[in-house]
Amino acid sequence: MRWKHRPEGSNWGEFGPDDELGRLNLLTPDKVLQGVAEVREGRSFCLSLPLDYPGGNALNRLRHPPRRFTSGRGDKLNYNFELQRINPAFTDVVSDDAVLLYTQYSTQWDALSHVGALFDADGDGVAEPLYYNGWRAGEHIRGPAGHEDALEGVNAERLGIEKMAETAVSGRALLIDLQKHCGHERVLVDHARLQQIMLADGVVVEPGDMVCLYTGFADVVLGMGRQPDAKTLENSCAVLDGRDPALLQWISDSGLSVLIADNYAVEAYPARDGGSCCAALPLHEHCLFKLGIHLGELWYLTELAHYLRQSGRYRFLLSAPPLRLPGAVGSPVSPVALV
Repeated sequence: MRWKHRPEGSNWGEFGPDDELGRLNLLTPDKVLQGVAEVREGRSFCLSLPLDYPGGNALNRLRHPPRRFTSGRGDKLNYNFELQRINPAFTDVVSDDAVLLYTQYSTQWDALSHVGALFDADGDGVAEPLYYNGWRAGEHIRGPAGHEDALEGVNAERLGIEKMAETAVSGRALLIDLQKHCGHERVLVDHARLQQIMLADGVVVEPGDMVCLYTGFADVVLGMGRQPDAKTLENSCAVLDGRDPALLQWISDSGLSVLIADNYAVEAYPARDGGSCCAALPLHEHCLFKLGIHLGELWYLTELAHYLRQSGRYRFLLSAPPLRLPGAVGSPVSPVALV
């Protein structure tokens, strides 16, 4: 057993001692069928930003836009390459390209190996760096030995994003329209405010549902044309108040399988002051570390949200598998909603 004690409020062990899926276990065949039942018009919506948005690194100085390039073919580049150079009888013209990609730059999933916490799970009085279900940093989620080999030895042998991909991440989802009630102002949404909005719109979350939050933040990002202004972004649109214990308890009690937003981190970052003993990202800690709830960030929900408003609906079928990239702690995603 990797741990003797689990964090307060966590579900470690409830899906098995070696579980790596967390609340995705609730995304059952029945939830898929419930999602399929929401497809009435055969319309589909792309829920991803272009991969080169937001542009620059104003949102996160450590993440940069994709860099595209191609390989060489002899003394030429393998782009608009005429195969007549190989054989005069050939008429083909071919192009290949490659990309250097930060996996969490644009529309993305967080793997459960993305955020862990210091916690004394073995009862020896010393907090260890751990991830969901007690998987250990340095052993199960390995990083580089030092800065000089930052590209070597990086691998989440447990809780990698490929575990999420293998489930296909498809089923019934719902949208909570924060932008409709909060506008584009920077607003901290606590449990009470969230419940008011859900009650007003008749939104009900059932176990296994995938929950999307539309705030309008992606609209602000797109409006900047890959030239984001950090101050504007920091002061735009609704964010969940990760310091609100009632909100965190609702996430636990609701049984939601994943939590998605069109903003940078789902929750406010930086969070409200929590003193000297708390996580910088309390909702990330609660979801990824304690409950095994994958987080989706920077999704494009605008067209879907407007359709749902006009049609008086809030549920839809969502299919959103990440890249099946073994050992990655996050992944771009091109989600599709069907109604």
